[in-house]
Amino acid sequence: MRKLLAALLFCLVPGSAGFPQAEVKVVATPVPLDPDDPARTTVGRLRYLGGWQLTSRQRDFGGYSALSVQGDRFLALSDTGHYLRFRMAAPGVVSDSRFGELPAFPGYEGRKGDRDSESMTIGPEGDVWVGFEYHNAILRYSPDLTLLQAVAFPPAMKDWSRNSGPEAMVRLAGGRFVVFAEGRAIAPHVHAALMFPGDPTKARNAPYQFGYRAPRDGYVPTDAAQLPDGRLVILHRRFGLLDGFSAIVGIADPARIAPGATLTSELVAELKPPLTVDNMEGIAATRDGDRTILWIISDDNRVPIERTLLLKFEL
Repeated sequence: MRKLLAALLFCLVPGSAGFPQAEVKVVATPVPLDPDDPARTTVGRLRYLGGWQLTSRQRDFGGYSALSVQGDRFLALSDTGHYLRFRMAAPGVVSDSRFGELPAFPGYEGRKGDRDSESMTIGPEGDVWVGFEYHNAILRYSPDLTLLQAVAFPPAMKDWSRNSGPEAMVRLAGGRFVVFAEGRAIAPHVHAALMFPGDPTKARNAPYQFGYRAPRDGYVPTDAAQLPDGRLVILHRRFGLLDGFSAIVGIADPARIAPGATLTSELVAELKPPLTVDNMEGIAATRDGDRTILWIISDDNRVPIERTLLLKFEL
């Protein structure tokens, strides 16, 4: 049935569904790293370069679970299949904001899980791969996000939890793909992860499984990106009823990934109250001269007590 669905998607889904809407204003309001000490600029091995709370009256705004940054162009993908493109040519100055919707999804039964897009990675030609929870699927779209190019339900992801499946995905420079499960545990505090030898939407690229352990227990991976030096930077989240959200950033060497091995990342920084933090789910890495820049975005879950934060750090 899944193979039949994949074939039908190409025939039945209109390619124009993802065309972005006209510009809708997005406001960026500065936030300090530490509200109790606005002059503070360091946490762990990160230097705070600026941060903003993003707001908009557009009805599809919020819920961002994945992030891509290329130059001054940003692409944020929500967990409802909607996306936001914008430009930030100067700190805190948002322009050219465009909202859109992915043109196809892994299911069409009217459930939120049919369009639960949680992870994203972009190839050198601009193709966009998106990982979906619930159906544990990976779909590939055209660079402008108007056409579906391929869809796959990898058998290796079949038994992953519906609500905590492919939460993080990154295409490595050589063409391999790493996908991290949020909730699938293969040992205490060890998450299931997959290494695909190539495009995961092609059946011939069967993956092997390895384990991933966060720098601190209790944290789950929410996104990943490859640094300019080839290492992986991995974002993690934790929620507690008493202390709310916290996040950690870790770095791991992909050369240590092997079938059946357990990869552990090195702790770079921890963001927890009273620092400015929310449900941090998306991370992107860029270069500015000889500096490595990390961008982190939060998923506000579309509830008033949470915020859409965009934070900028130097590693």
